[in-house]
Amino acid sequence: MRVDAGLSKLLGLSRTAVAAIAEAGDVVIDGRPAGKSDRLVAGTLLEVTLPAPERPVEMIPVPVEGLRIIFEDDDIVVVDKPVGVAAHPSPGWTGPTVIGGLAAAGVRVSTSGAAERQGVVHRLDVGTTGVMVVAKSEYAYTVLKRAFKERTVDKIYHAVVQGLPDPSTGTIDAPIDRHPKHDYKFAVVASGKPSVTHYTVLEAFRAASLVEVKLETGRTHQIRVHFSALRHPCVGDLTYGADPVLAKRLGVTRQWLHARTLGFEHPADGRWVEFTSEYPEDLAVALEGLRAES
Repeated sequence: MRVDAGLSKLLGLSRTAVAAIAEAGDVVIDGRPAGKSDRLVAGTLLEVTLPAPERPVEMIPVPVEGLRIIFEDDDIVVVDKPVGVAAHPSPGWTGPTVIGGLAAAGVRVSTSGAAERQGVVHRLDVGTTGVMVVAKSEYAYTVLKRAFKERTVDKIYHAVVQGLPDPSTGTIDAPIDRHPKHDYKFAVVASGKPSVTHYTVLEAFRAASLVEVKLETGRTHQIRVHFSALRHPCVGDLTYGADPVLAKRLGVTRQWLHARTLGFEHPADGRWVEFTSEYPEDLAVALEGLRAES
């Protein structure tokens, strides 16, 4: 394999990160510096010097416009996340975050997890809106983390995808990993992690369909990648091949994807709780536009 592809798998780093290490002369094969496109050959001695760890990202309490608390008790806080908001701070992201918004609102969350993502047990993309739960107590963090890992959480999304998926009810079972050429994207890759998406078409329009999606696994960009692989990308999702003309006509500036419902056993007593988020205005307007065209 190439150095960038092989070390990416070995070290769990992106190919971009591995390329930077190689360019710095910190990948050595049999005593000679190796470039990112050199080949890894069996029987050779490989030495890699990793860069010093980055300083942890700070969590700064900043009010987040549109971040709404749906439910809160001593163990959990459930929020309705608006578009343009990340779940937690990360390198390179300077925009608003759910954790920063909760801190600014005076909500104390669990101290479990990395400092910048305390209380976060699952994430939504910056461009995806909807319901999200954050752990407030240490016990809730442990229980919810396990529930998401063991797939006992009901995660239901609504998406508007281009065209009409056939069959109208189905399961997409296709492994996902980083895109082999573009680090910022993911793709269906034979060697990827198992990924399963169940869907049902709720409404069909001339140019697109409203689908209800239930995730069995929770890979990054899973819904976006799976429907793109079926050639039915989410409307407005230009990263994954959506039609820019249709997106412009409907006034959509991001993927039409919304975390509609989240259900799980409450960490405190095990009772089943379920929370629902209404469509935000931009998605609702686009949906009405499709209905008017059909």
